[in-house]
Amino acid sequence: MNSLLDRAAARLFPDTEGHHGVLPPLLVLLTFVTGLVDAVSYLGLDRVFVANMTGNVVFLGFALAGDVQLSATASLLAVGAFVAGAWAGGLIAPRVARPLRLFAVLVAAHAVLTAAALAIDLAADARHVLIVLLALGMGLQNAVVGKVAVPDLTTTVLTRTLTGLASDRPGPASVRRFVSVAAMFTGALAGGLLQLQHGTAAALAPAILLLAAVALTAWLRGAAELRAD
Repeated sequence: MNSLLDRAAARLFPDTEGHHGVLPPLLVLLTFVTGLVDAVSYLGLDRVFVANMTGNVVFLGFALAGDVQLSATASLLAVGAFVAGAWAGGLIAPRVARPLRLFAVLVAAHAVLTAAALAIDLAADARHVLIVLLALGMGLQNAVVGKVAVPDLTTTVLTRTLTGLASDRPGPASVRRFVSVAAMFTGALAGGLLQLQHGTAAALAPAILLLAAVALTAWLRGAAELRAD
């Protein structure tokens, strides 16, 4: 598994001599998770995003203007919970010295929050609680992605990625930008199919498994690097 991740990282960043370690392919997996989770939130939870805050701010404006298909409450909850998650991630970051350990801790917390959302969905109809839990997790994810600062792999925002893909000369950056867009699209497609045909729990389950796998992989690689030092 480690050699596979290392080869994938080398394909995404052939010009950095392994500077980012295994983070690039793990970030691609998180981008896929974003597509899954936003499919759940938009299609199953009051037409709101839990990862795309630009969309929520626009939706809030539309809702306040009178669009009855959109919920101002849901948009405010999503934005507030996302900001709270990012704030919590910022508080935790200085307490974890190594980037891979920080990445593992915050992605694991995201997995726990997503699992709690799945459990609540199975137990009761509590859409606003699900929005808060999922947005908190995405806030944590965005905080740690910002801390590790791997170029072109933001995991939730594609506007700059698409701009760079169109405006810059083809090169290694084009490959990872295309992979990022493809991962988001594929995650949204898979999440949409699962949500529409089988419901929220079916769409959240693979997201939880992927988040747990990403967190465990990062933790084990971080432990190996610590022993090597």
